[in-house]
Amino acid sequence: MCVIRMYFYRMLNGRFQRFVGIAFFLLPVQPTESVAQVLATFNISHLTSGPVSVNLDNITPLPDSLLELTAMNGTKKTAVNFQVENTHHRFLWWVPSKNGAVYQLSKTANPKHREENVTAAKENDGMVIKNNGHSLLKYNYKTAYPPKGVDTAFKRSGFIHPLWSPAGNVLTRINPPDHYHHYGLWNPWTKVLFEGKEVDFWNLYKKQGTVRFSKFLRQESGSIYASFRTLQEHVVFDSIKGEKIAMNEIWDVRAYPVNDGVWICDFTSVLSCAGDSPVTLEEYRYGGFGFRATEQWNNRNSAILTSENKTRKDADASIARWCMIDGDIGDGHSGILFMSHPSNYNYPEPMRVWPENMNKRGDVFFSFSPTRNKDWNLVPGGSYVLRYRMLLYEGKINAAEAEAAWRSFVHPADVTVQLPKNIN
Repeated sequence: MCVIRMYFYRMLNGRFQRFVGIAFFLLPVQPTESVAQVLATFNISHLTSGPVSVNLDNITPLPDSLLELTAMNGTKKTAVNFQVENTHHRFLWWVPSKNGAVYQLSKTANPKHREENVTAAKENDGMVIKNNGHSLLKYNYKTAYPPKGVDTAFKRSGFIHPLWSPAGNVLTRINPPDHYHHYGLWNPWTKVLFEGKEVDFWNLYKKQGTVRFSKFLRQESGSIYASFRTLQEHVVFDSIKGEKIAMNEIWDVRAYPVNDGVWICDFTSVLSCAGDSPVTLEEYRYGGFGFRATEQWNNRNSAILTSENKTRKDADASIARWCMIDGDIGDGHSGILFMSHPSNYNYPEPMRVWPENMNKRGDVFFSFSPTRNKDWNLVPGGSYVLRYRMLLYEGKINAAEAEAAWRSFVHPADVTVQLPKNIN
């Protein structure tokens, strides 16, 4: 019910006199909860080709609406998908549009349900990340064995295969006859000094060591990305003392579908000594983040280009910020852009790139190898981080587009946060 004071005027003795009356009206009252509570306004400093995030620690209410504000005959508001990450801090993640620079975060009484269309779930002995049911990558946590008749020393776990392109083409390969120890996307080290002995975790046929999945630490699904974090162990084989763990490694893998033709995968490796013994990753041309490409690619239908304008003719042993590999596959053309972060050891990183005549057909192998030209000493108590991003795409991209993608990785957009006075 609403009470309104009404004023009436009439002429009396030549002057206007005011009389007061009171009227009662029954009016519908909208509940205050139905009005959106603006939690924050975000301004993005520059356009970016990837996801952005902002810290929400200073915002107590949990948001349920994100709107992109654009000027078009006034203010236009477009609902945007977002995801809230709750770890040690709370972050909001979303993928800005090409035109969006201002966003409004709100809480409403009747929030719309947001589908977790990007999922991470165990399936067929692996952790599979999917987007709307379409597979993006599979992390194999169960031990995979080589083909029948091949020495079982080539078995291992803790690797990514398949890695799919946005169109569903498989870009990785495992256990090729020329190198049974190749496992899609994997991260072993070749020459490792541990407790006075040299150990090879890369060439499994030597039976000196391997890398094993230990356990999952976290997994997450949502509207913007899916992720998992896993612990892996670098195990030393000793015929007398038995097995011993030399290094622990945490993989943090996160996939963001950007659009129908592009998706992004962030890969972070955190190495640490497993005990009181130091570890030295010795100089060698192989070691680190490796990629064995699909058997469909060869020197006639694929190409490699680095940030320093090197190709397969001269890329090997060179250094680069990024390396782009694409080729004909299936009925189309797919590619992957590997990007290295400036915080990585020995950045810009040297690479191992197979020559054009490899296996007489030009098979494709690529690796960022930070220890290619220098040792890396790991001491107990330390954590050693390597960060990479992969951009998966259909068709082709040029060097300028690759450079822009790398800049979005290493220089994400700054987000200015404006809070209403009543937010606490």
